[in-house]
Amino acid sequence: MTSIGNRIDETISLLTELIVSRPRAVVIVFLLGTALFAAGIPLVETETDLGDRYSEGLEVKEAQDAVDEEFGGPFTTDSETTQLIHDGSDVLTQEALLHVLHLLERINDRPDLRMESAHGPATMVAQALDPAAETPAEQRRAVDRATDTEIRQAVKEVSASREFSMLVSEDFNRNQASASASITVIKHDVPSGFDDEDMDGILTTINTLAEDEPADLRAFGSGLVDSELEDVISDSFVMVMPVVVALLLGFLAIAYRDPFDLALGLIALLMTIVWTFGFLGYAGIPFGQEMIIVPVLLLAVGVDFGIHIINRYREEKVSGCDPVPAMRTSINQLSIAFSIVTATAMFGFGANLFSDLEPMREMGLTAAVGIVFAFVIFAGFLPAVKLRADRLRTRYGVPEFNSTPIASEESSLGRLLAVSATVGKRAPVILVIILLIFGAGMGAYGTGVETTFEQEDFLPPEDEAWYGEHVPEPFAPGEYTATETLNLLEDRFVTDQDQSVTIYVEGPFEEDHALEALARPDNDPPSTFAVGSDEQVESQSIVTVIRSHAAQDPEFAALIDRNDRNDNGIPDRNLDLIYDELFASSAGPEARQYLADDRRAAQIEYTIEAGTTVDEIAADGADHADSFRYAATATGTPLIYNAITDILFVSSIQGMVLALILSTVFLVIIYAVLEQRPGIGLINVFPIGIAIASLLGTMRLLDMPLNAVTGLLLSFAIGLGIDYSVHFTHRFVDEYNDQPETLSAVTTTLSRTGGALTGSMLTTSIGTGALTLAITPVLGDFGILIALSVFYSFAASVVALPPALFLWDRVVASDATGIERVTALLHR
Repeated sequence: MTSIGNRIDETISLLTELIVSRPRAVVIVFLLGTALFAAGIPLVETETDLGDRYSEGLEVKEAQDAVDEEFGGPFTTDSETTQLIHDGSDVLTQEALLHVLHLLERINDRPDLRMESAHGPATMVAQALDPAAETPAEQRRAVDRATDTEIRQAVKEVSASREFSMLVSEDFNRNQASASASITVIKHDVPSGFDDEDMDGILTTINTLAEDEPADLRAFGSGLVDSELEDVISDSFVMVMPVVVALLLGFLAIAYRDPFDLALGLIALLMTIVWTFGFLGYAGIPFGQEMIIVPVLLLAVGVDFGIHIINRYREEKVSGCDPVPAMRTSINQLSIAFSIVTATAMFGFGANLFSDLEPMREMGLTAAVGIVFAFVIFAGFLPAVKLRADRLRTRYGVPEFNSTPIASEESSLGRLLAVSATVGKRAPVILVIILLIFGAGMGAYGTGVETTFEQEDFLPPEDEAWYGEHVPEPFAPGEYTATETLNLLEDRFVTDQDQSVTIYVEGPFEEDHALEALARPDNDPPSTFAVGSDEQVESQSIVTVIRSHAAQDPEFAALIDRNDRNDNGIPDRNLDLIYDELFASSAGPEARQYLADDRRAAQIEYTIEAGTTVDEIAADGADHADSFRYAATATGTPLIYNAITDILFVSSIQGMVLALILSTVFLVIIYAVLEQRPGIGLINVFPIGIAIASLLGTMRLLDMPLNAVTGLLLSFAIGLGIDYSVHFTHRFVDEYNDQPETLSAVTTTLSRTGGALTGSMLTTSIGTGALTLAITPVLGDFGILIALSVFYSFAASVVALPPALFLWDRVVASDATGIERVTALLHR
């Protein structure tokens, strides 16, 4: 162990000597590296498709994709479809229908909008009035010529179809033929190579045309959501980063108190960001909304490194050292601490590499690589450029503005921080026990934290934040409407799939027993599946379509009877003939919603009892799918999100535990190798354990769930927070080695290194807290929580480390006394 430690010390000494002896060459190498990474920044692409990124590889998502591909319905939107939403007091009056049809006519007259067809309540009513009306102009004339009575009768006629009920709001009243909202689906005929940007242009143009109509009409589609998700990334970045930079400038100005040192620290921070973004471009990692937190995290770590290296250099200079010896001592002493901080931060960030969710793996990799870049730049470039700058200042007679350390034993801050040393010495055992009980209690309370995943978390809220209207240009955010429209769809239409589940079944449905096998599991449905007055489960499938059409078509009913050997209304032979007849009839479009054209796949839609939780839906849906003879999978948006939330929770806890274990093992080994004191490694982890437990408890107390962004928080908090305890304990060991007196070593550590860490904590917590200004709530929550985690880590280090170190000293002393007694006894 000693020889390994000596080799590490020799390596650090060699690198230190290179930096202090050839600072100009070192600076040039780093600037060339920065230019190389800067070339990779233009290669970075933004990513907005949240569903695919987080659900890739999930069985339930693959089943949903198959359903969308085989049975795309009116709410299945893709790059070739636009939803025209009409909102009003009654959208089924003659005047309201004419507004929609007039807009469709204008859209159809524009070749650049590529309208192939339109289908909605207005077109259905028009064709009920005049079956020959095919174009929007003909349909508008049909509605215009009709009387109010004829309009109401036509509405009642078309309202019998399930498709109509999905295109009008839930408050549709059949007797009065009224509804407060409707959806018209416009299909576009687009050529190959037509991308999302082109589709977004069509959507924008339709909305511009809609503004001319005397009605509340708006165009909506997946392109709008993707566009706003992309815009919110840039808008959040533009809004947040200036505030972060301004706060950093303010606190760094206080910490450095010298404009030249401040400028050097900012250059190092900028280089860290450039290197990291260049890595993203070269590695082909997309920049999703969650990636906004990466530069904030790197700024937090970089600020800490910068303050420590400059502060330690000033300590040596104040004591009378020349610049080169002062920097040599600073690098030698801080390189180990920086290396330990970097390694433990990598464990914290890199623990997400084992997540089942690709975005979390990408975040973990990017943050881990970024922290390495920060270490290399602040341990190599900043000392070298600082020496060069001081030489130039001396040569040209530029004065130093303030080169004293942040705190000392005589300063007010130093005396305040040293209080915990005095308290910790008096009752270390009692304090450690109290802290352990507190941490265990907060951790146990925090296990009840909620886990969620919603697309709306990444979109701006419907109501703009109070500060949004006061943000000046060019930092002001754009106008966002997706959340408002999504809320309207969820509140007013039968699109809330939280109370339904879809079973996707694959099999040869032309076999005689196929339909019987499809219907048989419904004889014993799960308790959460809704059951009608006839004691039958409420579902829609190819079987229900066959029964419904047989009730309306005597010839088809006779065909069913001839091929139903057990007289249960489900044919069990000649199914290919029955399908051909059904698909050729008026029920054909509805039948295709439940049976694929190749007869190899089917879907069944089940209604769920009101009040059922998503967890219960997912569990019962999976159990019911297992009861089918053919391969079946329960799916639907709630089930996909439920699967993602389950993985998020597992990944978050797994990342936290893995980061703690790896950090603990590493710290025990490194202190055993370098100092022959493995117990110090365990003491390092003690404060961070309390900080993480407190953070979990705070999340539950503030009702902040684990989601796609905050799910990264636990392992990231370890990576950031352990920085404080590492710097404390490493400085303590240095002081203890010089003079093995615990109280003196702890007091010096708290008053000197504690001062630098106080500045780092304030800068980091307030800087990261600026994320609360981000447009999306999920980033705001992350900003608050990461700021709290930094503060908790600092406070836990100041409060928990002194009693733990005094307790460690007692154990070491008692071991030494025991060895001496045994040696004396053997001697006698």
